[in-house]
Amino acid sequence: MKTTIIDQLKEIVDIDLISFHVPGHKLGKVYENLGYSNVVKNIYKMDTTEISGTDNLHSPEGIIKESQDRASRVFKSDRTYYLVNGSTCGIQGAIMGVCSPKDKIIVNRDCHQSVINACILGDIEPAYILPKINKETNILEGVDVQEALNTIDENSDAKAILLTYPTYYGVTYDLEQVCKYAHDKGLIVIVDEAHGSHLGLSSKLPKTALEQGADIVIQSTHKTLPSFTQSSMIHIQGDKIDTNRISSILRIIESSSPSYLLMSSLDLAVDIYETKGKELMDELLMNIESFKDKIKDNKLINIYNEHDKTKIFISSKKLGITGYDLDTILRDEHNIQVELANYYGVLLICTIGNDKSDFENMVDALNNISERYSSNKMINHIEYPMIIPEKVLNPREAFYKDKKNVKIYDSIGEVCGEYIIPYPPGISLLSPGEKISKEIIDYILLCNKKGMNISGIKDYNLEFIQIVRD
Repeated sequence: MKTTIIDQLKEIVDIDLISFHVPGHKLGKVYENLGYSNVVKNIYKMDTTEISGTDNLHSPEGIIKESQDRASRVFKSDRTYYLVNGSTCGIQGAIMGVCSPKDKIIVNRDCHQSVINACILGDIEPAYILPKINKETNILEGVDVQEALNTIDENSDAKAILLTYPTYYGVTYDLEQVCKYAHDKGLIVIVDEAHGSHLGLSSKLPKTALEQGADIVIQSTHKTLPSFTQSSMIHIQGDKIDTNRISSILRIIESSSPSYLLMSSLDLAVDIYETKGKELMDELLMNIESFKDKIKDNKLINIYNEHDKTKIFISSKKLGITGYDLDTILRDEHNIQVELANYYGVLLICTIGNDKSDFENMVDALNNISERYSSNKMINHIEYPMIIPEKVLNPREAFYKDKKNVKIYDSIGEVCGEYIIPYPPGISLLSPGEKISKEIIDYILLCNKKGMNISGIKDYNLEFIQIVRD
């Protein structure tokens, strides 16, 4: 039997990989530890479709409605939808459920690419808020609140505002202030809380987006809670949202054959969240504090863990190696997989699926690596491009224009015809319709040589780029 995908995935299972990456169930460890193994091991038998007794995701009246209603109560929303096309379809459903063609939406520039794709699909005009960045780490720190308020004032014709909270790196800000100001100006607030579905499990974590007044919140339940990859939720509160329109849009953009495996995993995640979640989160936060305490005397390792304590950024600058190098060493030599690497370090996503031994292994690995690289010089600084590119065409106009390939440095000053997206985290440096700058080209070519993956662009060798013809 030749099954290349299965063979590779089985190898990952067999080596008992230590996971500091998504999904949140950590290779199923949480199911085993909590006694759900019998359910999960037979879940393939539950792969079914809409038959007698299984209900219908797009018109739920039975078991799916009951489960969604429970999720709504647990996550403290007025209405919750299960999503089987990930948070991508939730973000797109929210934007197109609120905005009509030609409407304007304010978004943080460091939004997920699905936001721009929604603007293409819905013919919606984005207006950007400049993000903040930590120059020591290249960690994107979300929006400056005053910058967000100013952008609202400058775009009084906007229909809605979409914000990412928390950021991929777990950074938060005063979302409640922005929500109140936006509501006073008549805007609907949508929050991409893809990396914050766990926040309600502890008062030691930042407040949830719903607690701070958001109207629509999209969560990747699979990222920081124990559901299967591609399973997410969209939560709605208040009376500003036309839920019938949201339902109609979801029927258009989401699969007409929704996976019962994914819905079952959401059902399971809600049960774990409600019955065991707070206890597990307390244990996780204690393990994280113990990890930080054990590593604090290591002078070559800096830890950034200020807001959402379940996200840990480990700087490799003093080791004299890039985050891409550290990522490779951890995986190849210590059997540890991190969530992402940037030039300055690596990000750990810790969830209620992690246990004490995971953190002990990470301490041992970092101490071992520090001994080997103690004589290295600190790596050079690289500036992250912080200027929002000039928008010549809106994303939809650019998407449908004729394109041509040019050598990448010949593209400077031209209008971009595709995306340039360092991945992860899937945030666009250049989107269709924006003017290409030398600063961005220099940055992606340099970082690509250091180990950064670039998605969105058709030429993976980064020799050519598509520009809008004429």
